[in-house]
Amino acid sequence: MNELEEKLIMVLYECNQHKKMINNAYGHIEKYLPLDKEKYINFSLEQVGFIDQFLFRFSKLQDSMGEKLFGTMLFLLGEDFSKKPFIDMLNRLEKLELLDKQEWMDLRTIRNNVAHEYSFNVDELTDSLNDIFNVKGKLLSIYDTFYDCCKDKFEFVQNSEVLK
Repeated sequence: MNELEEKLIMVLYECNQHKKMINNAYGHIEKYLPLDKEKYINFSLEQVGFIDQFLFRFSKLQDSMGEKLFGTMLFLLGEDFSKKPFIDMLNRLEKLELLDKQEWMDLRTIRNNVAHEYSFNVDELTDSLNDIFNVKGKLLSIYDTFYDCCKDKFEFVQNSEVLK
């Protein structure tokens, strides 16, 4: 296995870990959804910790995909986007039917909205949290599409012991 193939395996492993932790945190939160001010202000530190874990892992998964997975996979497919704007990569991925560019951009906006909310504005915070919880499935579905594509296109992914 060459260095680039190893990089893809490590990126997929990292993304799998983020996905696992997103699902774990969500499992502890989902019974309280949708959130409202009353629920949120009465959360225990443990419950807030699961929200923080969800937000952290959601952000990390999206970053890992955008900064590592997309470019590495395209490079292994013979396309180098290292010196091109990110939007060009998104356009190419959309042409390959791996994602919807606008959906990806919307996910970024929702994520950024949560990152800029502060706990003293609980109504806006809970609205933003509800928005990000509502798009969890979209982000994971995009990742699953990429993971499946990597398994289909690259035998070394199928055979990887790290990803089992």
